[in-house]
Amino acid sequence: MESKIRTLSEEYSGIIITAPRQVGKTTVLKQLMDKDREYVTLDDMEERHLAKTDPAMFLQMHSLPIMIDEVQYAPELFSYIKIAVDNGAAPGSFWLTGSHTFKLMELAQESLASRIAILNMHALSQHEIYGKGEAAPFTVDIDALKARKDRIEPTDMKGIYERIWKGSMPGLVSGRYKDRDVFYSSYLQTYIQRDVREQAAITDTMLFSDFIRSAAARVGQILNTHDIAQDVGVSDDTAKRWLLIMERSGVIFYLKPYSNNLLKRTIRTPKLYFFDTGLVVYLTRYSSPEILASGAISGAILENYAVSEILKTYHDNARECLMWHYRDKESNEIDIVLENDGSLHPLEIKRSVNPGSELIGTFNLLDKASVSRGKGAILCMRPELTAINTDNYVIPIWMI
Repeated sequence: MESKIRTLSEEYSGIIITAPRQVGKTTVLKQLMDKDREYVTLDDMEERHLAKTDPAMFLQMHSLPIMIDEVQYAPELFSYIKIAVDNGAAPGSFWLTGSHTFKLMELAQESLASRIAILNMHALSQHEIYGKGEAAPFTVDIDALKARKDRIEPTDMKGIYERIWKGSMPGLVSGRYKDRDVFYSSYLQTYIQRDVREQAAITDTMLFSDFIRSAAARVGQILNTHDIAQDVGVSDDTAKRWLLIMERSGVIFYLKPYSNNLLKRTIRTPKLYFFDTGLVVYLTRYSSPEILASGAISGAILENYAVSEILKTYHDNARECLMWHYRDKESNEIDIVLENDGSLHPLEIKRSVNPGSELIGTFNLLDKASVSRGKGAILCMRPELTAINTDNYVIPIWMI
């Protein structure tokens, strides 16, 4: 995202980077800072108190350009930043970061709509960890796919599950933290104690930990809030509220169902995914990539990995990702429906090395949609890019 941050800082008076904890937003911005930019974190309780009680004085005390870390702790600042922007603050005057994605989006839309650029950052993408060169949004375009082949290190099924098991948190990928279990245990404790407690009056943190674990066991599945609630003994309303907290803090996301007026028999329920597969594996207690690859969630976690990696390729380029799943009342399914340039591209995710052509049988269901159907693909463990026919490709998951 570095080049995008630089470009937007020359166009907008401010940018906001929203991201979960520990994914590197502060590190990236500090790396891009020049010596003239002041850095303030609202994790500092004295700075936070001043920002909340006297935001005008806070901004007088600090010079522009400025980076304000964890700005969600002082929403009172936003109206004053708006005044500064409206009064002609220079491009790049405000760099703002925060861990509560939805909260920051709401604050920005209320006070700074069209005045400030908003970027969503996630844990590292497959391309960032194992690739090189520019990373483009994933598309089912043959020339773009050929270009991707030389930008990411290829691997086999064993390697893919090692990537899934390891996860994508910078602290682990960089080798700074050696003990994966201790890292994720500490991450969850910090997340619950700081982010969750701030958003909801949760007194039983162990119960919430069990709730996250129950959700992790259902990645890649149609969301069933009642089942998750029953697992831990909370009400459906509580489960809905806790899932919303997880979504707002950037831990989970949903793939909504594709539907339009011409596809009347589709279901309306989303599918549940985590942004970081390493966290899912930790929560579901798989002790090695080999055990994970043969475990009960091996197919679901592979789907989670592929979906989250596609999403990252768009968000890392500050692009909206138009992506859905398809399922109708006859249980016909398409794992991903990706829209690009006015066409729908059906994608199936399979653990197989040699997927059969029968897997594209449901793709023609999209012919009834109001948007034209484009090229389709099977994302799988095949080592090389190939094709089933002129309209459907076989794409290795390592190429996403």
